[in-house]
This record gives sequence, C-alpha cells and structure tokens, in this order.
Amino acid sequence: MDLSSINPVLLIASVMVSATPILLAAIGEMVVEKSGVLNLGVEGMMITGAVVGFAVAVSATSPGLGFVAAAIAGALLSLAFGLLTQYLLSNQVATGLGLTLVGLGLSSLIGKPYEGMKTPTLSKFEIPLLSDLPILGDMLFSHDVMVYFSLLLVAAVWAFLKYTRAGLILRAVGEGHDSAHALGYKVTQIRILAILFGGACAGLGGAYLSLVRVPQWTEGMTAGAGWIALAIVVFASWRAGRVAVGAYLFGGVTVLQLNLQAAGADVPVALLSASPYLITILVLVIISARGVHGAPASLGRPFHASH
Repeated sequence: MDLSSINPVLLIASVMVSATPILLAAIGEMVVEKSGVLNLGVEGMMITGAVVGFAVAVSATSPGLGFVAAAIAGALLSLAFGLLTQYLLSNQVATGLGLTLVGLGLSSLIGKPYEGMKTPTLSKFEIPLLSDLPILGDMLFSHDVMVYFSLLLVAAVWAFLKYTRAGLILRAVGEGHDSAHALGYKVTQIRILAILFGGACAGLGGAYLSLVRVPQWTEGMTAGAGWIALAIVVFASWRAGRVAVGAYLFGGVTVLQLNLQAAGADVPVALLSASPYLITILVLVIISARGVHGAPASLGRPFHASH
C-alpha cells in the first residue's frame, strides 16, 4: 500500500465536498425533528432533488436554476408528507417510508431520458485573499458556493433556534405541542413550515450530488445518503454544530476509504466501501446504549387541535 499517493490537501478539500450534501439534508431534518415531526422520507426527497435539479440544469444550462428547482421539488414532496401526517394524522414512520419509495420511483421515471448526459456545474468561489493562502487556500477557501452556503446555513439554524422568538416557538412545539397549542400557537402550521424547510434542504443536498459531486444523473445515486443524514441528527443530539461535525466525519470516512482503495490497501474493496455505513451504525449503537439525549419530547407524536 502506497500512502504517499494520498495528498492531504486534496483529501481535506474532498471531505468538504463529500460532506456538503449530507450536511444540507441533515440540518433540514434537524429543524423538522425539532418541531416534533419525524420524516423518514429524506432519501426520497434527496433523490427527487437530484433528478429535478439535473433536468432543469441541463435544460436551462444553469446549475443555479437547477438548485432552485431541486429545493422546490423537495419542498413539494415534503408538503405531501406534511398534509398526510399533520392534517390527516397518518402514521409518520409509514408515511416517511412511503415518501422515500415515491421519490425513488419518481426519480427513475423522470431521469430516464437524462442518463449519460453531462451538466454544467458550479464554478469555484474563491474567497478574496484567503484563497491565495498557501496550502489552506486550496484546502478550505477555493470551493463552490454551496459548500460555504451549507456552513452558513448551519450557523443560521443554530442562531435561529437559540436566539429568536420564532426558534423558541418551534422548539416549544417540539417539546410539548399541547402546551404550545394552549398558549395559542398554531402547531400544525408551524410544523408544516418546518417540514417544507427540511424538504427544500434535502432537495438541495440531492442536487449537489448530481450537479457538483458527480455531475451526471445515475439512478439511485443518493445511495443511502438520506438515511445517513437521519442518523447524523440522532448522533448530533439535535444540535446544529454537532450535525456539521457528524456530516464532516462521515464525509471524511467516505473520502478516506476511496483514497485507501486507490492506494491499494490490503483490505477487501467491499469492506472499504461499506465502512462509512458500518461506522454510522456502530456510532448509533453506542449512542443508543448510552441513552439518547436531546430528542424533542413530542417527536413522532401526532397532534390534533381537539386534544
């Protein structure tokens, strides 16, 4: 095994790219769960965002429009989930799983004509002065705009939940929806808005996969990224900063196993490829054994105004 072939600068830069789609989806899902809703349809919304974003970017020759379309597609798909679970009071787990199946089927149908096509991708957004720094410039400050947008979004969500009145109300709804309703807050509408935000973020994460990370459409290209995003929210104990750490850890493991394969590591390729998912499962098992802390008290519980 030739470890000298692994370039540390390139490795760190690749980690940032690899972590971005999962970070976008996970931070959106965290907001949804903070409102007391469990949406297991992240994978379906991501794959829908990936195919819609790709189709629009190819048709309009604009990756920016592709990202906008992907966010809208993810939000619309999540709206269906919201209407079913918040107004018709369907089971959140079953509806979320159904949403994933719908997303996978829909993406397969929409994406068929686009297989094998290439799309225009985002150009590098070099930060003035910082991008000129030796080593650090290429490693941290010469990425596309969505890498920085995902990090800013994490900071914005953290500040929103911690310092704003609207964020306090959202957390109150997630902790005790009956109490929030008794205080006069519109629980269902608040949860629908959170679900739409989560759907839009998942759509953006999917579009990042098809427009930047692998600028082409391949059926099933999310490859479980939505489930990893769900796991990261639990790993992070529903805290925005930890969500970012979790996404970057997973991105790091993913990139590292690819580099080890390229370096000729004496480990079966199948085991290396499965390692990010195995490590995620291991972390969740450890967290479960120690007890899950920070979960919103009303998470997954249906709410009806007559309660």
